[in-house]
Amino acid sequence: MGAVVDLDRLLDQRQVWRGRQVQTRPVGLQPTGHATLDERLPEGGWPAAALSELLLASPGCGELQLLWPSLARLTGEGGRVVLVAPPFIPYAPAWQSAGVDLRWLVQVDAEAQDALWAAEQCLRSGSCAAVLCWPQRADDRALRRLQVAAETGQALAIACRPQQAAHNPSPAALRIAIDTQPAQWRVLKCRGGLPPAVPIGRG
Repeated sequence: MGAVVDLDRLLDQRQVWRGRQVQTRPVGLQPTGHATLDERLPEGGWPAAALSELLLASPGCGELQLLWPSLARLTGEGGRVVLVAPPFIPYAPAWQSAGVDLRWLVQVDAEAQDALWAAEQCLRSGSCAAVLCWPQRADDRALRRLQVAAETGQALAIACRPQQAAHNPSPAALRIAIDTQPAQWRVLKCRGGLPPAVPIGRG
């Protein structure tokens, strides 16, 4: 008759391979508010405390419709949202009807050459839930500074840039192209997994 084996002892000594635990899908810390998009992103939403890039066919092509559910949630929780040098004057009634609490919305006017610096300072301050900027030109070094500032201030950093920027590498944790014809989102890069192969239709 064989010897009695103490299974717990073998497990403690790592002499038995247990296999991998089944990983459940994480609940996003920063959901986008768009269920189909959240299902396709590895983190279940926006990467927390990180830089995300929205690559636009043209300014005003749908970036606010993508962002409004998140911004409404953040301002509803008393989080400050800062817009740095937006290309258009924000139309307050539209923001309000999207659920954004205007008491927590701040606009910073800055010249083009100062916009990235202003966004970085807001992110580093630790007093903002999200900072949005629309830089026309941003090199890898400038984007990396935004990424580090987002980590430091534990804030969402959103850079809205022209779609041509997709040809250049970026330190952003998430890159989404917003197309107008057809109206869709294409995830080009996402931290923690492969981007979805199929574009996501905009509702």
